[in-house]
Amino acid sequence: MKNNKIQDSVLIRNYRNGSEADFRVLLERHHLFLFNVIQSKVLNKQVAEDIFQETFIKAITLIKRGDYKEEGKFLPWVLRIANNLIIDHFRREKRMQKYTNVGDFDIFYNLKDNVLNAEKKLINNQDAIIIKNLLEYLPEEQKHVLVMRMQYNMSFKSISEQTGVSINTSLGRMRYGINNLKKLFEQVQ
Repeated sequence: MKNNKIQDSVLIRNYRNGSEADFRVLLERHHLFLFNVIQSKVLNKQVAEDIFQETFIKAITLIKRGDYKEEGKFLPWVLRIANNLIIDHFRREKRMQKYTNVGDFDIFYNLKDNVLNAEKKLINNQDAIIIKNLLEYLPEEQKHVLVMRMQYNMSFKSISEQTGVSINTSLGRMRYGINNLKKLFEQVQ
């Protein structure tokens, strides 16, 4: 059986039973997406690498201790771990000494609006990358309708003709796809 066909829950069970190779498959499967999510939040590659490693060390510890329960999917679980570590990072950073204004000079007053707009654009672009990656976790029929509607701007009539289902079914798949995408996005935020 190919590695990409094995469910995460099977890989975790095999890892608990001593198969280090199965954990490597799990890590390789989710590495890029998880790293991109972390980096989009901390905006620093080095910090993102540290948090990524810390996330998987914690995941390994919890799995080996038997604290991982297959209540959902592995990815949302490990994303919660990463999110908590990101929050811890910002809490530690907040406790560190910050720049204070001296005299009449205020560095933040001198920043131009276009710099802040560039940051907003960067955040929006990173959210778009996250959403594009999250599409891969939707059921195929929902993903297909979302891509046809959002990326190719197809009408629901065209989508129903293309997929061979009714317009109402296409609308339903779109609605369920958007709801599932929102849930996944909230889990990574």
